[in-house]
Amino acid sequence: QVQLVESGGGLVQAGGSLRLSCAASGRTFSSYTMGWFRQPPGKEREFVATIGWSGGSTGYAGSVKGRFTISRDNAKNSVYLQMNSLKPEDTAIYYCAAARTYGSSWYRGQAYEYDYWGQGTQVTVSS
Repeated sequence: QVQLVESGGGLVQAGGSLRLSCAASGRTFSSYTMGWFRQPPGKEREFVATIGWSGGSTGYAGSVKGRFTISRDNAKNSVYLQMNSLKPEDTAIYYCAAARTYGSSWYRGQAYEYDYWGQGTQVTVSS
């Protein structure tokens, strides 16, 4: 079992930066692929980024590639999302998620592939 709690959201000017954190509880955190998703107001939840158990493999949605960086610190049971060059269209509730992995497959880019979810943290980018 994994419990996830996001933090670090807030209001920021366009072009600014935020760093989101996700604190996880559970003895097997390092065995999970981790991901970030977001849900803009009135829209469907969408994929943002994913990271494999070792931290060496990452994947991003095209809309955030080059601006956002996902990372993890297994010793601290934490995953992070560094968001730079923020745009108004990045405004959303951001969710941290954990997915069980099997064998050598680590990439998880669909919401249904994740088993545990945090409560979300609001990010608002003003123009």
